[in-house]
Amino acid sequence: MSLPAYPPSRYDGEHGHSRTHLRRADQPADITYPNGVKVTYLARGTETYGDFGLYRWDFSPEPSGPGPHFHRGLSESFFVLGGNIRLYSGDRWVDAGAGDFLHVPPGGMHGFRNESGDPASMLLLFAPGAPREEYFETLLRLRDGSLEITESERDAFGIRHDNWD
Repeated sequence: MSLPAYPPSRYDGEHGHSRTHLRRADQPADITYPNGVKVTYLARGTETYGDFGLYRWDFSPEPSGPGPHFHRGLSESFFVLGGNIRLYSGDRWVDAGAGDFLHVPPGGMHGFRNESGDPASMLLLFAPGAPREEYFETLLRLRDGSLEITESERDAFGIRHDNWD
């Protein structure tokens, strides 16, 4: 297997530029679900020019998280910051703790859950940087009851956001 080559240059300026993105640690989470789960948009795809999206997922003690699913056009990676998180790794659930990492290529079955009864935290990285924010925000509206959709609308929502069971 050969190593991938460096990508072609995307910046041809003479000197570096100052277009960077900084998110301070003291900024509040972007979303808080009714069960207390907080999602922080560390780097949206629009801020990374489509390269990736990076999100912090802070679980409350209440059990939560999606079951096994896959994405056709996205890879997804998980890095556990603290607590105990169950990760679905292709064909089985595994317990993951601080420092554990899982990378899922496009088409890879995966899921994540906090079933420990304690808070937990992880980073989620999507590549390329799809607009996952609208997905997370619609899930919030569905869960808090401010939005109701039919089963066919739910199917279309999943397809639009590259979520497949």
